[in-house]
Amino acid sequence: MDEKRRHSRIKAVLPVRVSGDDISGNAYSELVHTLDITEWGARLGSVRHSLKVGALITLQYKQHKATFRVVWSEPVPGRSEHRIGLQAVNHKDLWGLGAESRAQVLAQPVQFATAHAGA
Repeated sequence: MDEKRRHSRIKAVLPVRVSGDDISGNAYSELVHTLDITEWGARLGSVRHSLKVGALITLQYKQHKATFRVVWSEPVPGRSEHRIGLQAVNHKDLWGLGAESRAQVLAQPVQFATAHAGA
């Protein structure tokens, strides 16, 4: 499966709102989280609705929204939730992973926070 992947996955647990129609055709909206992200997709966890492969959904991260297609869905064993894989319909840098953003992050020096006793 990794041979097909065009973009590197980045482990990131980010709160996102997902909305669309579930497998029964009912509209829903719920707060879930990412497990990992790429420029063109995401893997979500804690999805409580069954979603149909091929369905279009909307993800909202902070104040930004983008449309994604469900490419796979699997139930989490022993839980009433699913993990789903998504592919962006149109390239929109929802996560801030574009080349310019990555270059800015890489160019910044690493800073360490130090705790001051009694501060």
